[in-house]
Parts: sequence; structure tokens; C-alpha cells
Amino acid sequence: MPPSASVVIPVYNASAYLAACLESVRRMTPAPLECIVVDDASTDDSAAIAERAGFRVISCRRRRGPAVARNVGARAARGEILLFIDSDVLVPPDALARILARFAEEADRTAVIGSYDAEPGSPDFASQYRNLLHCYIHQSSQARTCTFWTGCGAIRTEAFREQGGFSEVYAGPSVEDMELGLRLRQKGQEIWLDKGLCVKHLKRLSFGEIVKTDVLDRAIPWTTLILRSRSMPADLNLRWEQRASVLLVGAAAATLGALPAAAAGPYPEAWPWLAGAAVLALALLAFLNRRFYRFLAERKGGWFAIRAFPLHGIHFLCAGLGFGLGVVKYVAGSKAEAPVRQPASTKCGG
Repeated sequence: MPPSASVVIPVYNASAYLAACLESVRRMTPAPLECIVVDDASTDDSAAIAERAGFRVISCRRRRGPAVARNVGARAARGEILLFIDSDVLVPPDALARILARFAEEADRTAVIGSYDAEPGSPDFASQYRNLLHCYIHQSSQARTCTFWTGCGAIRTEAFREQGGFSEVYAGPSVEDMELGLRLRQKGQEIWLDKGLCVKHLKRLSFGEIVKTDVLDRAIPWTTLILRSRSMPADLNLRWEQRASVLLVGAAAATLGALPAAAAGPYPEAWPWLAGAAVLALALLAFLNRRFYRFLAERKGGWFAIRAFPLHGIHFLCAGLGFGLGVVKYVAGSKAEAPVRQPASTKCGG
């Protein structure tokens, strides 16, 4: 008999997407044992939407962030498998069937994750680019992966509780899922990326949100976590191509920034060399990421791929900036993102 599964969905002001998300959960076959919606002190009617849909709702007295909300849901769950889903995604009807099949393949498999699909819900350019970038990174990565993902990720309840759940030092959306994945891998436990398990992301993403997420919510805490654990996985967005791309974008930005001074300075003859160096760095960047741009062109057309090139460059620039700030933060001795082995609280509003 297959193990039972509990779905846990953290929610904060998700009224624009939550009803559709819950309806997609309702359509899953087989159905989960239960679906627990943890409302992280929303100021909209998210909790009421979940209650009207007939799902169990746990309401927090104050906002603590998605890591705490997921831990609260996990503590209340009765299933042998915990399936974490974000409130702004649609899961396919066969999602749970695929997850259970992956767990059945190997008895010691601890976790299974999926990815965003290639058809994001929001039609604007920034959202389409960002979600397709995520889709490409996951779909081109190795199946035995190095991290957990809470957009659609399942884990054996016993293993989750043994690890103490998600670290609760992260006050907002951050790298709590990556941190859990790192702990699992350090214990020798397997996380499997099922490339056929694809969910649709509905949220509209602005350019400012993307930059903030890349620098503050991802690169800085991820860098301090890597340095603290002395482990840098060579998978997903940390493959050598991505690392080289960060260096190339940094070189291009530095040489382009030096052009005005060179043109007006005592050595104007250096201007063509600097310009040539910037062009060469950008050309190498395009070559290193040619498969991604081909992926974009096949799905959205050549003009979309061309327009995505500067955004992709900014993505790597943010990663480099975040890495530098993360190193500074680590050297300064900050412990803001130190892994926490046990949840800091046992109650949602604690």
C-alpha cells in the first residue's frame, strides 16, 4: 500500500491565486490524505478562501514567514509524506501519483522535487523570462540533485522531523528549502528531481522584485550558508557555466564603466581595447548560455531570446553582487542565517 501524503501550503496575502491552487490540489489523483493551509497572518481573505474551499486552515497570530508556516503545517500533518506546495502554483492531476512512484523506486529516497513548467501563468515579459529561467535550470540539471524546493517538493515525514524541519531564522522567503536540502545531503540522503513533475507558476513578477530576490533573498544568504557549511554543490544554478557567467558579466561591467574615463583621460588609445574586451566578455557570455537562449527561442521566439539577454546579464550581475556582499557578511561574523536544527517555536503565533 502506498504511503499517505499530507499537502502543506503556506499562505500570505495570496487571494489572487489561492482558489486556483486549491482547486488544482483537489483534482489530484490519487487524492492526498489531507491538505493543510497555514495562513501566515494575511491581511486579505486568503484564510476565508481556503475555508470556503473546505480545506483545513491554521491561522497564525502574527507573520513569521513561510519557513515557520510550513513547520506549523508539518507538525499538524498525519501523512507519511509531506508535500509542500506554494500558494501561487497549479499542480497537475498526476503530481501525487508521480511523487509516490518516485519514492517507490528506491526505499531510501528521502525527497522528490519538481520544477516550474514552460508556460508561466503571467503573460508579462519579466515573469515569463524568470519562470522560464527556473524551468531551464531544473530541466537541464541532474536527477540526483543537491537541494530541496518548496514550490512543489515532497519529503518523508520522518526524515523531515528528524532534521528539525525548516530553519526558522529566515523571516521571509529565502533559502530555507536549500538549507534543508544541504542538511539532507550532508546526512547522505537522496533528493530526486523528477523533470516530469512540472507545476505552473501564476505570480506576476516585477523587475524590482526579481532584483531584490536575486540579491537579498537568494545570493547573500546562500553565499553565507555555503561558506559556513564549506560546501558548494556543482548543480542547478551553481554549475561552472553559471560561475563563469558571473565573472564575464563582472568583467564586461568593469570595462564598460572604465570607458568614459579612458576616453577623457591621458590614454584615449585604451578606449578601443576596453570596448573590445567588453564585447568579447558579452560574446563569451552568450556562447556559454547558448542552450538557454535556444530554449527561449524555441518556446517564445527569437526576439524574446534577444530581449532576455540583458535581463540574464543583470541576473548574473546580481548574483555576483550578492556573492560579494555575502562574503563580507560572513567575514564580519554575522550569524543571521546560521542553520537551526530545531524549530524555534512550537506554535504558529509563538
